[in-house]
Amino acid sequence: MNVRRLIPTAALAGAVALGATALTACSGAAAGTGGGKDGKVGVTASFYPMAFLAEQIGKDHVKVDSLTKPGVEPHDLEITPKQTGQLGEADVVLYLKSLQPAVDKAVAQSGVKNIVDAATLTELEVHGAGHDHGVEEAHAEGEGHDHSHGEGGKDPHVWLDPVKYAEIAKGVGAALEKADPDHAADYKKNTDELVGKLTALDTEFKDGLKNTASRTFITTHSAFGYLAERYGLDQEGISGVDPESEPSPARMKDLQAVAKKDNVTTVFFETLASDKTAKTLATDTGLTTDVLDPLEGITGTSQGADYFEVMRSNLKNLQKALGAK
Repeated sequence: MNVRRLIPTAALAGAVALGATALTACSGAAAGTGGGKDGKVGVTASFYPMAFLAEQIGKDHVKVDSLTKPGVEPHDLEITPKQTGQLGEADVVLYLKSLQPAVDKAVAQSGVKNIVDAATLTELEVHGAGHDHGVEEAHAEGEGHDHSHGEGGKDPHVWLDPVKYAEIAKGVGAALEKADPDHAADYKKNTDELVGKLTALDTEFKDGLKNTASRTFITTHSAFGYLAERYGLDQEGISGVDPESEPSPARMKDLQAVAKKDNVTTVFFETLASDKTAKTLATDTGLTTDVLDPLEGITGTSQGADYFEVMRSNLKNLQKALGAK
């Protein structure tokens, strides 16, 4: 994951405006025209959390293609002209505006009628104030690890909050019902089932993190603002630096103080990036390292096979690091 510059809000807004006015519908990414391959609805999703929703809600009625392949860091995705062309053949495009600038641009050029922006299906918030000093420092230096890079500096990582993810699921279900009314009852049933599972997951997190020795966690990837807010935790992110480079001396000193004051035991890193930064900080502060997966892509090294398995692994790792009782 590379250091990223903030994306101008006006540029993103312009791309979305273009996407909203370009209306025409064709077929799935692997099909020609009319109803997707084998009569299925062709859904093109921008990255894993969006693809997972489409698969869980659409099931046998959809064919889902993801623009971001397993193992690719989604923020850095570059789209080929061929992919842009395939995007234009989709029945439904599901993406999260401002997370991937290349996708925003491609969606704006796609001409697809049924474009679903997950960012409009729940309320995005600004994270980076308070305890998440890493984001503040990055912005002060004029360079960001771009995790508050949505419109108005809003954090796009909503899928890491099961409650907000459920809100998005409802919107996706409604969009599929509209795109394929013949199977609306199935989409509604599948949506209700998925929302039920996400509600149960939310309860697991609430109960599992209710009583802990510490409420603060340190991570090399400041993607967990929504999760922290939902469950009363404080995220300390090493943002504004490349995960494969060492933190600045000032940030290291700051985090050492935080670790001592807030009884922090663990520095978290993710599966799609090097653990070098986490190990460097852990060595200098006498802490351990572990994985907190932002679920931007499922790979062979992920903590589970799907969203729910990885989220439960995240919960287990947080409980261990925070001293859950």
